[in-house]
Amino acid sequence: MQKDPEEFYANLRQKLSKTSEWPAPYLYKFILPSEASKIKKLVELFDNMGAVIKTKESSKGKYTSVSIHLTLNNPDEVIKKYKEVGQHVQGVISL
Repeated sequence: MQKDPEEFYANLRQKLSKTSEWPAPYLYKFILPSEASKIKKLVELFDNMGAVIKTKESSKGKYTSVSIHLTLNNPDEVIKKYKEVGQHVQGVISL
């Protein structure tokens, strides 16, 4: 059963508020099909933010994992990026 996205984000906001002092470093992890256009679109969403982005293709080359390290000002910025990625990159899985 899939959780209500707004409930998920409310819980995430609460956890991030309790566990971090902001601004704070944050690590996003995504898995998506190994299509250059999708990977490019994902990377573009984090352009000019000082993000350190690492990609690793799966052993069979079907999927690519993307790790994105960056510093954000508050939990709302973290959630905003998750929503942007979900809206703009089809087939992405957030970890």
